[in-house]
Amino acid sequence: MLVNLEKGIYTPPSRLTLAEHLRNWLEGYVKTNCSHRTLDSHQSIIERHLIPALGHLQLKHLHPQVIQSYYGKTCEKLSARSVHYHHRILSQSLKYATRQGYLGRNPCDLVDPPSWKGKAMRTLTSSEVEILFQSAMGNYYYPVIYTAVSTGLRQAELLGLRWRDIDLHMLSISVSQVLYKRGGICVFKEPKTAHSRRRVAMTPKLALYLREYKVERESLYQQLGKQLGLDDLVFTSVAVRPIDPGVVSHTFASLMLLRGAKPKVISEALGHSSVAFTMDCYSHIIEGMQEDAMALLDEVLPAG
Repeated sequence: MLVNLEKGIYTPPSRLTLAEHLRNWLEGYVKTNCSHRTLDSHQSIIERHLIPALGHLQLKHLHPQVIQSYYGKTCEKLSARSVHYHHRILSQSLKYATRQGYLGRNPCDLVDPPSWKGKAMRTLTSSEVEILFQSAMGNYYYPVIYTAVSTGLRQAELLGLRWRDIDLHMLSISVSQVLYKRGGICVFKEPKTAHSRRRVAMTPKLALYLREYKVERESLYQQLGKQLGLDDLVFTSVAVRPIDPGVVSHTFASLMLLRGAKPKVISEALGHSSVAFTMDCYSHIIEGMQEDAMALLDEVLPAG
């Protein structure tokens, strides 16, 4: 204790419980530094799982053995992936507690969270995309699907697009607004990070398609006694309202990889924080490209 005091890391005993700390952390840190979706997700895990099981304990009594036992019991009810998410939330909150001087060290650092292996994403091949387009041709949401595959924009980005964000002359789309659903209500907000706020290039085919699509939308608005403005959404529901998030999904990155696009280009288009993250997400696609790479090498090398 004297050594820690000399080093300036001595933490006086506190009666603060984990429940009190978690709620203070949500209100003081998560709410001001994270997105609404992250706040809702963290709050749900904390109130439904962490506090009922561990909330009564004072921080000074939250030993690694107690946490490890909680993971073991929770794995009997939930998947390893879910419990691993509990560990992330608890660890982040206790890391914050150490910075605030409530703990001398983070007990989660001495705990082994349950391991799990993520499933490889199932993505469409080029031929399957053609089938998708043919099947969706008469569907009201075909414009969203076509734009998604052509740009790689996320669902929230697509559904938040306004006509002012689309430059049909410079062949680009500016991501400046996203649409999320929170508490059953659609909410517009700015992108969370600088990587998300970006300008994405359009293909000439997409620009031509959106130009024709805009003419159709202008005609529809005239029939409704309205005028299509720059702040109107590009994609809406049949009732001309924001589309509920979760309707659309796409396989832009996989198609680009299979066509030989550079990983850096794909990562920037998707708004990922790093190329490594993009490649990790689509590693299963890269593995499938090895045979093509070997075929190209075989054309270059002379016979042995």
